[in-house]
Amino acid sequence: MTTEQPATRPGNPRFSSGPCAKIPTFDLSKLSDAPLGRSHRAAVGKAKLKAAIEGTREVLGIPDDYRIGIVPASDTGAFEMAMWSMLGERPAEMVAWESFGAGWVTDVVKQLKIDAQVHEAPYGRIVDMATLNYDNDVCFTWNGTTSGVRVPDGGVIPADRAGLTMCDATSAAFAQDLPWDKLDVTTFSWQKVLGGEAAHGMLILSPRAVKRLESYTPAWPLPKIFRLTKGGKLNEGIFEGATINTPSMLAVEDYLVALDWARSVGGLKGLMARADANAQAIWGFCESRDWIANLAEDPATRSNTSVCLKFTDDRIKDGATFAKAVAKRLEAEGVALDIGAYRDAPAGLRIWCGGTVETSDVEALLPWIDWAFHAEIAALGEPA
Repeated sequence: MTTEQPATRPGNPRFSSGPCAKIPTFDLSKLSDAPLGRSHRAAVGKAKLKAAIEGTREVLGIPDDYRIGIVPASDTGAFEMAMWSMLGERPAEMVAWESFGAGWVTDVVKQLKIDAQVHEAPYGRIVDMATLNYDNDVCFTWNGTTSGVRVPDGGVIPADRAGLTMCDATSAAFAQDLPWDKLDVTTFSWQKVLGGEAAHGMLILSPRAVKRLESYTPAWPLPKIFRLTKGGKLNEGIFEGATINTPSMLAVEDYLVALDWARSVGGLKGLMARADANAQAIWGFCESRDWIANLAEDPATRSNTSVCLKFTDDRIKDGATFAKAVAKRLEAEGVALDIGAYRDAPAGLRIWCGGTVETSDVEALLPWIDWAFHAEIAALGEPA
């Protein structure tokens, strides 16, 4: 039982799962090279956008024959663009185990009205990816940001699939090892693992995805910001830095700085190791206490970025109220900001553990969670 406040506080209390913590070395002065007030179509703007694309390829190890584009509206825009442009050529397999995957199901079933088989699992569990028909197009999230559950690997995805695999990887990219040969469409946003600024999405296409775009025209009209082809051919400019609409060059500069920092900590392997260490600190904390547990039921599917926790103490009768009270108490002390569970998820806490978070800050937070839990139990009139 913890009755006194811990002596040590996290140096950075920002554990939000999006937008996420900035890189540890962040300072506004690092953005001074941003070409503000210049056209993104000028040489300097094109060079910055091209550097963002090629830096992404380098750090993530994306194959040379995959296209990488910067698109509007964050990860949501990127994934919507892919679905509206490519789905419908064949039936779809829609996979959902948390709120964002469920959103893609709604788009395909109710908006696009594509022939689709829906596969769902409750929060804390995952769909058996081996049961899917990969001759259909398969849409899924790699890492469930709101559930803390991730695909352990891509081993079950066949190399000889006839359909496309379309992966929302927004809280997995830069923290988990994505098997590019198993992914045809991959999307993510800057404001997740590298703590970039919002509103820009990344769209990564395999040669198979490009072939689909150039051989298939959807039956529905496409808004301008969704159009990836011109005259029946891929609009190569999008994947060379000629964005569909005006990007923020300040946000681009911020992403370039974050990519430089990623290189300084060992690239993808270094980022993965940092996230693993952060998550492991929380897992160890849960294993040593009988009142809190990981929402992910199978250790093999636990996320190392969006770690979701649930309170398991029998004295708690109203889980949602209790969890909100714990999060509010921690925020009031300035030791943890924005760690309440996602609004559609089971009651609990959600702690971001991506590579921009320092393990020392996670370790400093954990005794405070212990303190806040016992303080709220006492507030219920129960023995602490």
